[in-house]
Amino acid sequence: MPARPFHLGWFLQGSSVQAWGEPWTGHIGKTWMKPELFLDMARCLERACFDYILLEDSSYVGESYQGSTKIYLENAIAVPRQDPSVVASLMTAVTSRIGIVPTFGTFAYPPYLLARLVATLDQVSDGRIGWNAVTGSSDFAAMNFGLKGMPEHDLRYDMADEYMQVVRGLWGSWEPGALIADTDSGVLVDPSKVHAVNHEGRFFKTRGPLNSGPAPQGQPVIAQAGGSPRGRQFAAQHADTIVAHVKGPAAMKAYRDDVRARMAACGRDPDTCKVLYLAHPIIGLTDAEAQEKREQRLALARQQVPQRLAHLGKVTNIDFGKFDLDAPLGSLTTNGHQQTLDMFRAAGKDKTLRELMEVYNTTALSVELCGSPDTVAAQMAEAMEEVGGDGFLFSMPNVSRRVLAEIEDGLIPALQKRGLTRNAYAHTQFRDNLLEF
Repeated sequence: MPARPFHLGWFLQGSSVQAWGEPWTGHIGKTWMKPELFLDMARCLERACFDYILLEDSSYVGESYQGSTKIYLENAIAVPRQDPSVVASLMTAVTSRIGIVPTFGTFAYPPYLLARLVATLDQVSDGRIGWNAVTGSSDFAAMNFGLKGMPEHDLRYDMADEYMQVVRGLWGSWEPGALIADTDSGVLVDPSKVHAVNHEGRFFKTRGPLNSGPAPQGQPVIAQAGGSPRGRQFAAQHADTIVAHVKGPAAMKAYRDDVRARMAACGRDPDTCKVLYLAHPIIGLTDAEAQEKREQRLALARQQVPQRLAHLGKVTNIDFGKFDLDAPLGSLTTNGHQQTLDMFRAAGKDKTLRELMEVYNTTALSVELCGSPDTVAAQMAEAMEEVGGDGFLFSMPNVSRRVLAEIEDGLIPALQKRGLTRNAYAHTQFRDNLLEF
């Protein structure tokens, strides 16, 4: 029986400085303003037939650790960050098939502005744009947009539900066939097929229609990373592809089963949404070489406890700099990323903060992928067979041209030889490729 193929994406952590201070990154500290690395990356991953690149983003400089921006600025922790819409448009200009998925927060963009921006990106890319829909989690980010702080966690999703209703209405304000471009009659657009939205709801109000015209895909691909129960419900209602951040085959399967059941309860076909699991493959010429790389990454992680705590604090809104590294961590709550905090605490009860950092997200995300290209391909196949999932979203802390080459020229041929990933794109538009299998 032939292997069932799965999808591949890349979760690019921001769009500026990558792997600052690590080997094989060249002069990234001086060249990051120019997008050559990301354009090379887009070309590389398109040659490898990835489904999409997701551009993660944040709109503030962290200061959760010890109440200061110091550690974030010195160590390039999620800063600098360039506007993902600009980087996305440049990526689409040098590719023709791969999907590009910038992140935009619903708290930062009025629905009309977002709908127009995403529709325009879809137009200039010939139907290859997605939107990673996030509700935001940081009060610091909210303050940059004139807000006092973020609404309570579940309320943010209530607001986002209505937001999705509005932007979908705006994208649908141009019916298929509205563009005529009839030179004989002199009519460009059929006015009977362009409609106002006139939305007036609890949180948002807009008139419409979009003046940008229709998106080639009709409705751009929606990506989402719902982890909490409320986030999963939002993803089940709206997402076309889901970023799953869970650890171990049992948790991976449980997550997928849960969101698929939620989709069915919403009246959606679960097969129309692809669940991709975060993964960090470590590849060597041999298994032994890959294990050596893994040990090097673990050693680096042990040297960077403050930096890693600063990053964790940025997404959870918790100042871990206030805690004793060698004392057990007490109970914590957050209005930030709840699933991230839950996973951190689940790494070990009664462990000290230092011990927790020893085992939390060091080299494995969903499953451990480490070895030669053939070994990693087999590990990926085994995980998908057990989980029944739709694929992997690579999230690498050490993005460089060397790492990209290891994926394109090492791992991908091994996967293709096993029939696990595509050898060529079957379609020109993002959604169609996502739904190919």
